[in-house]
Amino acid sequence: MSVAPTTAPATDPRNDAMTEPSKTRRVKQRLTSRWATAAALVIAIIWTIPTFGLLVSSFRPADDIRSSGWWNIFTSPNFTLENYAEVLFVSGASSANLGSYFVNSLVIAIPSALFPIAIGAMAAYALAWIRFRGASVLFIVIFALQIVPLQMALIPLLQIFSQNLGISGTFPAVWIAHTIFGLPLVTFLLHNFISEIPGEVIEAARVDGAGHTQIFLRIILPLSVPALASIAIFQFLWVWNDLLVALVFSGGTIDVAPLTQRLAEMVGNFGRNTHLLPAGAFISLIVPLIVFFGLQRYFVRGLLAGSTKG
Repeated sequence: MSVAPTTAPATDPRNDAMTEPSKTRRVKQRLTSRWATAAALVIAIIWTIPTFGLLVSSFRPADDIRSSGWWNIFTSPNFTLENYAEVLFVSGASSANLGSYFVNSLVIAIPSALFPIAIGAMAAYALAWIRFRGASVLFIVIFALQIVPLQMALIPLLQIFSQNLGISGTFPAVWIAHTIFGLPLVTFLLHNFISEIPGEVIEAARVDGAGHTQIFLRIILPLSVPALASIAIFQFLWVWNDLLVALVFSGGTIDVAPLTQRLAEMVGNFGRNTHLLPAGAFISLIVPLIVFFGLQRYFVRGLLAGSTKG
């Protein structure tokens, strides 16, 4: 008597196709539940209250700021534009005109955000898709550079800029410093994103005769726009809010010094001008808010990229 060979039941590919949507649906349900919405609202309120208090204080007279908290506007509202007028248009020993420093911060932040992203994107593509000896070791070294505190490199780098290159106290010195300090993290993050691009797309371009330059410009960069925008937001905000690096390499002069330096000096001797800080701080918030809300859709796409398949 012959026994018919047993065969394993064939798996239905439709089951695998239905599994991913079900997982995605469960994740969406958890993130859009009532408790998640309530928690998000509570966090948003907690984060918004200090910003609202800063905005209110920037319009309050100096005597009211010194004598009472910003919440007193609900019982005795009193507003003025003198703080903004003094911060923006008055120059002196104890009060500063923020106009030139605001421009300096833009000149510092924009190139300091673009340079590391441009160099990091090329490095990330080379490490992910160009096979060469020592690529893994080089990637580990780049990753390890994030652990080194930037304070350890300030003095050696400043000596190179002043003694060898002669660019200390100029915008290029600040650009190069921010690029050096931001490049390891930018390269690491972009490498993780670019390496997840399907290899079939790269191979198809190579079959069609595309070189590395064409693949990078026509395939990698368009597909990496969400990641590039997300990293650009973080890099720009970090450079815009930085005081240490810009102060060390700019020399603190009015021609190169950023907005953060003038905010630190605005208080004056013995804290006489503390009433100007809310107005100056809120002026410094305008550009980061514009950058964040302008690139918000790319930021969200960059965070969700690779979280689900299909």
